[in-house]
Amino acid sequence: MSKPVSVRSQSRGLTFNLLVNLTLREIRSEYKRTALGRIWSLINPLAQIATFSLVFGLLFEISAPPGTNSGVHFFPLWIGIGVVSWGFISNSVNGGMGSLVSSADLLRKVYFPRWVLPLSRILANAWTYIIEIAVITLIMCFIGGPMVLAYLPLMIPLLALIIMFVLGLALILSVVVVYFRDIEHLWGILTQLWLYASGVMFPLQMVQNAQDNLTEEGSLLFGEPWPLVFLFQLNPTQRMLESIRNIVYDYQVPPLENWLYIGVWAVVMLGIGILVFTRFSKNIVEEL
Repeated sequence: MSKPVSVRSQSRGLTFNLLVNLTLREIRSEYKRTALGRIWSLINPLAQIATFSLVFGLLFEISAPPGTNSGVHFFPLWIGIGVVSWGFISNSVNGGMGSLVSSADLLRKVYFPRWVLPLSRILANAWTYIIEIAVITLIMCFIGGPMVLAYLPLMIPLLALIIMFVLGLALILSVVVVYFRDIEHLWGILTQLWLYASGVMFPLQMVQNAQDNLTEEGSLLFGEPWPLVFLFQLNPTQRMLESIRNIVYDYQVPPLENWLYIGVWAVVMLGIGILVFTRFSKNIVEEL
């Protein structure tokens, strides 16, 4: 009885080591042979934050709500949290989706648990995200005070739930794109729509104002007011970004309903992803 258990333990150990090595390889290769190296992980989001702040903050005059407990009222910081958090989610899904196709040669040569590939991409992106959000948190310490550090541990379970969600989605897409390569291009279009539906550039209050304006103008949907806020909050990534802003920008605990909503999405998406991946990943080598 001890031998099978020992073999299983050894197999798990090898899989874990492989996951660690692949994750480290992704981290090291991301900015390999660049003069600035890891600094690019900060320059890229800073450029996006500056662009979005200029377009939406200055030209469209969108303002962020003041931080509930922090008192911070600084649009570039508010949108910066959304930009780096959305970047993590989007890059993780995209990286995980293409992980099997880009590793076709490796998959043909040796067998190993294939789910390691998308997970390693996601963990590598998580490491980059941790650096980015740490920089923003440091800035918040100077502007809003160090109380953010008391709420920062809440990022650990929240990040775990987000990783579960994006892993489930990446597992599904990584298999689908092997059989239908057009999905990769279609997903690029859907991601643009998903970006604006996640509240990266504008607060929930703007959606509420738009809904109120439509109601005042008499524009109805089947005799009822347009449910813009309801539809906006159906998007799990909107809840994720809102919860991250609660912690880092507002200095408060995200609402319980957000925890439950994100948790349900994370568990369901990961469960579906595992089922789909287990069912269709067995024959992917022949399709690559």
